[in-house]
Amino acid sequence: MGPQRRSLPLVQRRRSAPGVAPGTLSVDPQARPSQIRAITFNAEVAEEHAVADAAMLGPLRRPDRVMWVAVEGLGDPRVLEELALLFGLHPLALEDVVNLHQRPKVEAYEDHLYCVMRMPGLEQGQLDVQQVSLFVGAGFVVTFQERSCGCLEPVRRRLLQAGPGRLRRSGADYLAYAVLDTIVDRYFPVLHTFAERLEELEDRVLDTARADLIPHIHQVRRELLLLRRSVWPLGEAIARLLREEAEADFISDALRPYLRDLHDHATQLKDGFDLCISMVEGLMEAYRSAVNLRANEVMRVLTVFATFFLPLSFVASLYGMNFNSHASPLNMPELDWYFGYPLVLAAMAAIAAGLLLYFRRKGWLGRPPVSEDLSRIGGSPRTGDELVERRD
Repeated sequence: MGPQRRSLPLVQRRRSAPGVAPGTLSVDPQARPSQIRAITFNAEVAEEHAVADAAMLGPLRRPDRVMWVAVEGLGDPRVLEELALLFGLHPLALEDVVNLHQRPKVEAYEDHLYCVMRMPGLEQGQLDVQQVSLFVGAGFVVTFQERSCGCLEPVRRRLLQAGPGRLRRSGADYLAYAVLDTIVDRYFPVLHTFAERLEELEDRVLDTARADLIPHIHQVRRELLLLRRSVWPLGEAIARLLREEAEADFISDALRPYLRDLHDHATQLKDGFDLCISMVEGLMEAYRSAVNLRANEVMRVLTVFATFFLPLSFVASLYGMNFNSHASPLNMPELDWYFGYPLVLAAMAAIAAGLLLYFRRKGWLGRPPVSEDLSRIGGSPRTGDELVERRD
């Protein structure tokens, strides 16, 4: 039985029906109800407001403060429409918010930027990836999540519990960077977990190539491909924030060093997941090699046994022929010898000993001899336990 894991579809479907006008909201009826949390802050103060309805956000907007509106759950289209009217969100971008499994990207509109990111997580050892949409404009940041997971809680604590640090002294663009940085940082523990899982699978493959390892290897490969599909465009989206002139109205020059550092982290993630996928391919090749090696070992043992008994069977069958030695002196005279039977057994033992010595000198039995060239390269070969100890 393979591992019982949640299916992760590699190809996703849009929720908008064919022929629907662009910008039309098509909310999943099974989506979770929308919950709104608002934080307004500046260098001196940061306040969190309980918001039961999106219409309550209008009076909270102040020109001297930055507003962060965090929406968790996409099941209320009325909330999305009111937020779009309040902050001037483009309808095409809002359509991408409710159509999940978007490719990470950055789009510039007239008065705001729209960013889509994929945020990973591990729930009881299972991979969970949700979409996070972010709007940043003059004095506001709006984030949309599929469900509540506490992933952006570090940013919230920095705003409410910390003193007047850089986050509160800066504008909406730095808050958007902090959210993006938190999302990118969540990939690193996931990458570390998959690296440890691959090391464990590697040890098990090298130790004993069992057939039940194949579903685990394929599941890890499937999840890694899903993560790489999220990480690759993530770096492209961050790079666009650095090079596009259209984003200059929303991204200050002081933020660009931080974005370059964020892009470097995304590049590290991309290289890390590429390496993990290469390790998976190597595991599959190692598994096939281990299976072939075990089959060859079995065939070698069987061949050695057959080769041992082949000359012995020949001798035994030769003296099992029914010839009358009294009818002719040429008809097996050994049958009339006094020590004929012990001599035949001794001859058979000598044949077996000669074959055993020949097989060992050829390296077909036991450990093969170390060649002179290998001795010069690396000294004496190490055992598997020594290699594991050396790696640790």
